[in-house]
Amino acid sequence: MSASGAVISAEHLTIRFGDFTAVDDVSFSINKGELFGFLGPNGSGKTTIIKALCGLIKPTSGTGSILGMDIREHGADIKQHVGYMSQRFGLYEDLTVEENLDFYAGVYGITGARATARKRELLDLTGIAPYLTRRAGALSGGWKQRLALACAIVHEPQVVFLDEPTAGIDPVARRSLWDLFFHLSAQGVTFFVTTHYMDEAERCGRVGYIYNSHLIAVGTIAELQKLPRANPEGTVRVKLEADGHSDPSAMLDALRALPGVREATIFGRSIHALIETAAIEAMRAKLPGVIIETIQPSLEDVFVTLTYQIANAASGAAK
Repeated sequence: MSASGAVISAEHLTIRFGDFTAVDDVSFSINKGELFGFLGPNGSGKTTIIKALCGLIKPTSGTGSILGMDIREHGADIKQHVGYMSQRFGLYEDLTVEENLDFYAGVYGITGARATARKRELLDLTGIAPYLTRRAGALSGGWKQRLALACAIVHEPQVVFLDEPTAGIDPVARRSLWDLFFHLSAQGVTFFVTTHYMDEAERCGRVGYIYNSHLIAVGTIAELQKLPRANPEGTVRVKLEADGHSDPSAMLDALRALPGVREATIFGRSIHALIETAAIEAMRAKLPGVIIETIQPSLEDVFVTLTYQIANAASGAAK
């Protein structure tokens, strides 16, 4: 995807804090209305990239842009055109829902009839009107995040950064919140979402994976599943299922002990494994009664495989 015309772009973005490199030569672009997922372990550079793109910290080298504004030169302007929502509820817990909305509207200079109309729109969008007079600190996790979203978009930003917005809330609340994201995305709002939940990543149009400050892969789910690095030559991805009375944990131990098994992990009542193609027949003989079928890698399979490859390469280089 070309960076020209992109709503969000990073170009060889590098950020160092002293001798520590938090972000190393990262490039990507995101178009209008995209819901872009960004995954990676804690400390991999996700939040640092968001801060740089929002104009809060200056890159050591490289650059980026939001809505055509250079992040190095127009940080103050960018802040007026983006919304930000994090996993940690950052609003004023001693204020009511309405007081929080009024406060953030005032921060962005939204007053009078415009503020009244915008508040009504946000109450309709989030469904939080029944809690208007409740203190924010007394809301459940899901309703807190709805309020946080309302305050993050009170100024109608065209770009919204969501930094693990659903961490710690229940599955029903998570789904409801994602429905709001989809609704706004359909209206042309561009979302940059960091998450640790694979099911959330799979809802995104495209996904990027950052590991140890490096952007490892970017693409649609289908593109990532077909990455050659996620499907090493001479291997096959399989699912193993025994009868309903068998313990997958016991089968996992037996499987990992077999030659040719590179990765194996439990998925519900089955096991996903990456094995050498030449080892399949021996595996069938060693595990009688186990159904073995070839599958496409899940998104989690892809990221785990890529991570193992990088970790093993780093370990080998250190020796």
